[in-house]
Amino acid sequence: MLNYSIFINNKDVTDKFAKYSQIYGTIFLILGLLGILFPGIMSLTSALFIGWLMLFGGILIGVQTWQVNKKDWLGWLKALLYLVVGAMIILNPLSGIIALGILITAYFFIDSFLNFILAFNIKPASSWWIVLLNAILSLAIGIYFLYAMADPAKTTLLVGIFVGISLFFDGVMLLTLANASKKES
Repeated sequence: MLNYSIFINNKDVTDKFAKYSQIYGTIFLILGLLGILFPGIMSLTSALFIGWLMLFGGILIGVQTWQVNKKDWLGWLKALLYLVVGAMIILNPLSGIIALGILITAYFFIDSFLNFILAFNIKPASSWWIVLLNAILSLAIGIYFLYAMADPAKTTLLVGIFVGISLFFDGVMLLTLANASKKES
């Protein structure tokens, strides 16, 4: 979370923030546009990415359990859970996309809450409103996604579209904050 007070009278931190926010903001903007233009691919990519992360996470948990305590049945159970869920998502990405839709709905509500907090924490900054707009947009997406979850076909496209929209506006927010921090330093 961004702590606005570290920027006050600290040109080095402000300059680093502006530089890296421009880089990551541009990357988020491009990824967001790709997600909006190709929602099916973004949905599939998101589900497969999470599936592979869980599969590798299961392997790492298994290795760590083996190294630390081979008799730790909870460690083995957790490794098995990660491996099975990861494999299920990889082998059946549509089910993974629908499950991801549920998680993304929760993500948008949490993202909205955190952005509301951030917006009011940096409110003296000239660009606090873009963070507030991002919070409102995330809340609206979360509400719409919750409503659309009844139709799995919609969910499949919505995952990609809304991940794209969220990435796009996160990019806009980072670029706006980067430009504002340059002006204020």
